Amino acid sequence: MQKFYLTTPIYYINDKPHIGHAYCTIVSDTISRYHRLKGEGVFFLTGTDENSQKNVEAAKKAGEQDLQKYLDEQSAVWLKTWKELDITNTDFIRTTEERHKKGVAKFFKIVFDKGDIYKGTYTGYYCTGCEAFVRESDLSDGVCPHHKTAPQKIEEENYFFRASAYRDRLLAHIEAHPEFVQPESRRHEIVNYITDHFEDVSISRKNVLGCGIPLSIDPDQVVYVWFDALINYLTGVGYGTDDSMFSKWWPADVHIVGKDIIKFHCALWPAMLLSAELALPKKVFAHGFFTINGEKISKSLGNAIDPLDLARQYGLDALRYFLLSEIPFGGDGDFSFERVRQRYESDLSKGLGNFVSRVTTLCSRLEPGQLKNPTEIADAALLESTLSDTWRQWEDGFEEYRLDESISSIWRLLKWGDKHIEENKPWKSAKENPQAFVECISGLAEVVRQVSLLIKPILPGTAEKIEKILGVADFHVQNPFAVTKRFGAVTITKVQKAEPLFPPLSTS
Repeated sequence: MQKFYLTTPIYYINDKPHIGHAYCTIVSDTISRYHRLKGEGVFFLTGTDENSQKNVEAAKKAGEQDLQKYLDEQSAVWLKTWKELDITNTDFIRTTEERHKKGVAKFFKIVFDKGDIYKGTYTGYYCTGCEAFVRESDLSDGVCPHHKTAPQKIEEENYFFRASAYRDRLLAHIEAHPEFVQPESRRHEIVNYITDHFEDVSISRKNVLGCGIPLSIDPDQVVYVWFDALINYLTGVGYGTDDSMFSKWWPADVHIVGKDIIKFHCALWPAMLLSAELALPKKVFAHGFFTINGEKISKSLGNAIDPLDLARQYGLDALRYFLLSEIPFGGDGDFSFERVRQRYESDLSKGLGNFVSRVTTLCSRLEPGQLKNPTEIADAALLESTLSDTWRQWEDGFEEYRLDESISSIWRLLKWGDKHIEENKPWKSAKENPQAFVECISGLAEVVRQVSLLIKPILPGTAEKIEKILGVADFHVQNPFAVTKRFGAVTITKVQKAEPLFPPLSTS
């Protein structure tokens, strides 16, 4: 069985998840569902980054003296949110877990023994928001361009990773594997960064905050947050604790990250892996920034949106649909309640929902067993060709991480189906030409069945409802995807009357 290993970033837990976090996680979930649908073995990892200064400060602000208690409570909020959003992650890693600490200790020792870690003095700027050391040239008018705050100027004796020693090997790898950094615009950015700015990195800080993993060679120092956090991609699949599990899943097939942390993932992380003599991930894909009505999501602006509130208002699948279709993956996007409502009404209620309702209503005119297998109808060749084109576009979109294009291919099929209904007017032929009516409806029922498969990774709840309406749920579960997607793989015998998939929204 082919394997597929995907990760999200691990998230800081100084606040609860907002819609931007949900976007990254839902995209990752959708990609994971696609690969499972194809019959691949999938490991989907997400989790929480807990050894950070901002978490310590958040605990103090909340009046919590016991840091670990605060971390446990906050991490539980994130885990609960992903469960309520039906995220199908295989595992949830926390950087305060023993399995992670063991993996970090093992990794550090290998790199240290290789001579790639040395002690030195860091003088410069540290941005708490980024949890990163930054250069003065990274600042905009003296403040971090991402967090709009002035970084601390510090001088510390820390341990450094000899990252610059891997500059040439990194550039050679990216040239030989252009798919490693995606989208393409980010690849140019990374190549320029590695060529002109990549230098040795401070990977420890003095243990003055009460958090972090102590260095075995110097207990007064703890592993710096990024050197610690990035290793979660290894420890989540058994590095340092389960060799057979690790050999099964590593390397990662794709890291899904935000564009603001791509330098860590496409420069520091692969340099670390080269030092430890571990395989590099196959791909790092950076999505764009998510804004709310044109403004960056910010606690100070009070515009952070709880994804669970949206899911309760519009439905979980409607939330998924908006995030996946509205924003081309890899680009920047904007959220507005008006656009969510518009997408719901036009694409889901009047689009998918209405098409399924029209076809199943027509099917209800027939007795059980009257529907034909679509391979037996006069338009079989045309219908099979149309569906084949849709599947090709759908799969190309997923394989190239253009999920919005996969969705567009489905909605083009729905429009084709609506046009087919209008042109054939089956409600007229029901009495005038019963045979033509049966053939038309049998073909349309197959379109609905195929749509239920096409939307499975995107709108899983809706797909399940459609399968039950058509009476094919057991067939789809019991057979591999290669069989179920085949044109005419099953003859639909009885179609249930069902409630609207996407009821009209309240006008209040």
